[in-house]
Amino acid sequence: MRTSEDNADDDVFVAEFKHWRDIAGLSRAATAKLMGFSRSYVSKVESGTEHPSRDFAVAADTALNAGGALRRAWQEMEAGRAAVRRPKPAAFQESADPSTASLVVEHDHAELNYDADRRMYRATMRRRLFNGGEHPITRYLIRISVDRYPGDPERSNQHYRDNPLTWDEIELHAWHGERRADPMHWVPQHDRDAFKEVWLLFANDDGHFPLYPGESTDIEYVYTVAESKWGPWFRRAVRLPTNRLSVTLDFPADHDPAVWGLSTSMTAEAMPFATPIERADHDDRRVFSWTKTRPCPLATDWSGTSAPHAP
Repeated sequence: MRTSEDNADDDVFVAEFKHWRDIAGLSRAATAKLMGFSRSYVSKVESGTEHPSRDFAVAADTALNAGGALRRAWQEMEAGRAAVRRPKPAAFQESADPSTASLVVEHDHAELNYDADRRMYRATMRRRLFNGGEHPITRYLIRISVDRYPGDPERSNQHYRDNPLTWDEIELHAWHGERRADPMHWVPQHDRDAFKEVWLLFANDDGHFPLYPGESTDIEYVYTVAESKWGPWFRRAVRLPTNRLSVTLDFPADHDPAVWGLSTSMTAEAMPFATPIERADHDDRRVFSWTKTRPCPLATDWSGTSAPHAP
């Protein structure tokens, strides 16, 4: 017989499992198939009538590219520790810069996919935003930066002077709401040879949809960069108060990619990640994933190195 205390402990894992299934955009049936479990078992776990096994947690973490988040949630559940709740916006406002205090990134999820046939990278950025301030938010600033030769700034600068990154080639598109419900307009803020800064507007041809105080919403934007203008690295800069940061890197397996990561800050040298990067092989693809809870606002970078490039 399951008690209310059992259900409360399971909530830690179930909430995390649902979250990552939503990020992946998979139904229960599709998730069950990837995991090698029955759909009914997945449904029972999500409804709280079945206690998830360790094998279930491991399979879910791999199938959903959760970077170890689901296994850690299962361990927390088993240890009976209280669920980690979303921090109140006020806690961020006490320490954050006043210009950014009202906006909290509940989840920053980035995916980088390399298409060997097109010799092209495709970056997909998803953010769950919460307005903890007193005024509506009508736009959100994003940055697109490339560096073909990291560690050799003169060579990179010359490369982009000769081959500047263009708006047409990056094919930037943005959406608002779950499942890309509404397109978002965007306007350039800065346009440099190797750097673009863009305002995503909470507006489109049908009107405006501000993010009002106390509300949360999802945004997603996608852009592409040719291999000749990218580089063997991927960096995530945490500039706003952020509850969760996750990264997925998807490469062709026959390129034998290798990935590692370092965290840097304004007050400390680069250090290896505190938790390991997870690897999963799916058919002809090799997928790396990593996640961190509460990265330091305005201080922590995610950086990684891969090997799909020719010299």
